[in-house]
Amino acid sequence: MKKIIACQLALCTLLISGSCFSQNPFITSIYTADPSAHVWADGRLYVYPSHDIDPARGCDLMDRYHVYSTDDMVTWRDEGEILNASQVAWGRKEGGFMWAPDCAYKNGTYYYYFPHPSDTKWNNSWKIGVATSKKPASDFTSAGYIKGLDSSSMIDPCVFIDTDGQAYFYYGGGSKCSGGKLKDNMIEIDGTLQKMEGLVDFHEATWVFKRNGIYYLTYADNHGRENQLRYATSNGPLGPWKYQGVFLGSTDCDTNHGSVVEYKGKWYIFYHNQQLSNTGQGNLRSICVDYVQFNEDGTIKLVEQTKTGPSAIAALPGVKKSIRYEAEKADVSGGATLTGNYVTNLKEASSAITFPRVNGGKKGGRATITIAHANVAYGRIRLVVNGVDLSFLNAMSTADATTFTGKAMFTVKLKAGDNTIRLEGGGKELINVDYITITPLD
Repeated sequence: MKKIIACQLALCTLLISGSCFSQNPFITSIYTADPSAHVWADGRLYVYPSHDIDPARGCDLMDRYHVYSTDDMVTWRDEGEILNASQVAWGRKEGGFMWAPDCAYKNGTYYYYFPHPSDTKWNNSWKIGVATSKKPASDFTSAGYIKGLDSSSMIDPCVFIDTDGQAYFYYGGGSKCSGGKLKDNMIEIDGTLQKMEGLVDFHEATWVFKRNGIYYLTYADNHGRENQLRYATSNGPLGPWKYQGVFLGSTDCDTNHGSVVEYKGKWYIFYHNQQLSNTGQGNLRSICVDYVQFNEDGTIKLVEQTKTGPSAIAALPGVKKSIRYEAEKADVSGGATLTGNYVTNLKEASSAITFPRVNGGKKGGRATITIAHANVAYGRIRLVVNGVDLSFLNAMSTADATTFTGKAMFTVKLKAGDNTIRLEGGGKELINVDYITITPLD
């Protein structure tokens, strides 16, 4: 049975990953890290993170990127996968190592910057790739990489466009941070890069922004396995920089990486921790957001890391239609069993719920799959679409096995006509599933 449901964009039940109130981490369905946040002309705030693949094998397994957006700081929309290692012709044949990215917009084109090695010996073959699109969160294609850059441990690209339209490129790693101008084509360095002078204990994760005529450069330090975020200020985009101190303490993770952005009159810091996975290894991280407060002299106050995140703000008008598919009408196999109007005991890999005729419309395109689940402990669901294993999705505890408030969300590209969506057990705790919804994005 399928039902057409019209809902306001602000309704979290179809679009937010997890619940209808603000929370940190704010993306829970998959593991994400290194968030790069930008506000584009459509009025939405977009976050471009890296993706920690589950189960974790280390940073070499990071081989694809997802994008998220919001218009109210509470309702987050999974825009889908933007790029993966198999689409990078010049990249290492083994894939992996797609670390912290950034995005910029100029002259009608979005430019997506990402670090990626070109050789099996990854640590000495780093390049900064560029992919382009006319859209902020889809249809990106690889456009090569920036030529002439240092290939040894230099990662974490950041592109800042000043108020005069000049674009600047920064990157760094291994205690080195460099920056310089970009040409108008956004994929070539204009002149030479120079060392960013004045930074104290620089490690990686460069981010540059401007506020009230002051330029800020934020970065992760070398504070053991619990990096902090420090910052420096300048009167110009290339320094020299004046060190100002720590503004985000340790996140109880062995890495730290953040971005600072203004949205609808308030300033926010995006960062990651490992609260959801609690692995102690930093390989399964989750992105968070909190307020940034400034002193009268422009210095940044120490950020308060919260579990609630920021409050909701006014959303943009809009309506999305979703199709609901009941689990009771799906094909159930393995240990999964039908109980009343929902399916229970989705746990082991042999347990599955298959929806064989999910409508992708006349043309197909991006669509968000949202799984309504209930479980008393943390569980995991493997998502398979048209025979392709896409990802393990986290099924966060709802504290009650029959209260279907859990929402695991993932955006994929459906083909025209019928699609087969299969949910398999992820080998953690048992999960009950009531229904899935399909929300077209294109």
